[in-house]
Amino acid sequence: MSELVTLEIVDETATLTLNDPDVRNALTVEMAEGVQSAVAEAEAENARCLVVEGAGGVFCAGGDVAAMMEGVAADVDIETRIEDYALPVNRAVQAVAECPMPSVAKVDGPAFGAGGALAIACDVVLASERARISFGFRQVGLSVDSGTSHLLPRLVGENVAKELVYTGELVESDRALDLGLVNHVYPEEEFDERADDLVADIASGPTVALEASKRLLEAGPTRDIDAAIEAEADALAETIASEDHSEGAYAFAEGREPEFEGR
Repeated sequence: MSELVTLEIVDETATLTLNDPDVRNALTVEMAEGVQSAVAEAEAENARCLVVEGAGGVFCAGGDVAAMMEGVAADVDIETRIEDYALPVNRAVQAVAECPMPSVAKVDGPAFGAGGALAIACDVVLASERARISFGFRQVGLSVDSGTSHLLPRLVGENVAKELVYTGELVESDRALDLGLVNHVYPEEEFDERADDLVADIASGPTVALEASKRLLEAGPTRDIDAAIEAEADALAETIASEDHSEGAYAFAEGREPEFEGR
């Protein structure tokens, strides 16, 4: 894993930190590859929740503009630029979006371009009052990438997604909440405590059931009701066989809080 990305697993919660604040945690190729490796390690260690955050008061400033400028100056052919610079970033966002466990973005500061896409690739997005989100690929004369065309309309609708992309608007935290880009906005001085409380609640849940629910919810918009019910029945067969279901049923009958183990 890249030194620019750290992964800490505590109480089965994996925290992936973008750790290059000198360049505002920009998604360089090395950073992007580190993200992919960290997600793979979190899966291999059977983490129950993935948290993505940025160091130094910045979530992620987006793609590597310095590499873009080098490509222009050196007249590197377009195919090479896409393969060597763009696709690693896109794959990093994809790795987060496709990780099977519940995921939470802690956005405490700016999240721009591919950084905005990385944030909304998570299942739940938590923002501090100083968070700012932009999908301003237009600022560098580029069309959207990093899965933005898939992720953004699912959150805010096609028309709002187009507006945010066309204008490159820097979305303040309160507007981000109104648009549905983020789930909660917390005061800066309470951000870590309140975000960590929500993360702990998710991580302590019935992991098998939550992962199955994640698959169902993500596929739901493309299914009709018959297909959804059939898929839910298949998932129930999986979750009914889990130890957490037995614990949950007994806990409910006994009038106590369940103690799920993620199995």
